Amino acid sequence: MPVTDEAIDKIKAMIVSGELRPGSRLPREADLAERLGLSRNSLREAVKALSLMRVLDVRQGDGTYVTSLEPDLLLDALTFVADLQQDDTVLQFLEVRRILEPAAAAMAARVMPDEEIAALGEVLDRLDDDPTLEGLIDHDLEFHRRLAAGSGNAVLCSLLDGMSGPTARARLWRGRIEEGAVARAWQQHRAIYEAVAARQPEVAQAWATVHVAEVEQWLRGTLDAVEPERA
Repeated sequence: MPVTDEAIDKIKAMIVSGELRPGSRLPREADLAERLGLSRNSLREAVKALSLMRVLDVRQGDGTYVTSLEPDLLLDALTFVADLQQDDTVLQFLEVRRILEPAAAAMAARVMPDEEIAALGEVLDRLDDDPTLEGLIDHDLEFHRRLAAGSGNAVLCSLLDGMSGPTARARLWRGRIEEGAVARAWQQHRAIYEAVAARQPEVAQAWATVHVAEVEQWLRGTLDAVEPERA
């Protein structure tokens, strides 16, 4: 095992064991390196890597701290990775969304507070003020973000939010070239919202599946059609 990976594992073990808790300050570099049996250079590389992962927060002149370790913080790198993906891989993100999004919709129908459901409905109403395709995408992102948050599961919410970028680009592409796609997406959002508001988890799950699967099927067919041209 590379020395830096070993150093990362040892710091991780301190966090997992509870010796270092969220917000805790790490011991002085020299003391920690000696205690873990590492060189100071290896420890620095490990700290640098863990800070990029949002596990540690290096504060110049103050010290190094364990972050809050909240899911949205730790999964933030997923957004960066997702934004780099190309069309073929975006299909895989849509496949994952087809699994997770309906589950989030069903959970929201069960536990989403009434005031948050009302706010979700207001997102739909605001679309009338900006009926452009770009307006729909902005609305779409906010609608799905609020729906995922309504599930009450921070990890699920963070995962879905991290996959929103590339799949939003696919929806934008579809909206520009497929007639009626924008109107259907709005109608599906309305159906999901009404199912959540009526506390109907199975119906919300079904409409969310239709909503994501439609984009996935369109992208798959479009890529299959242009593949011969690429070749």
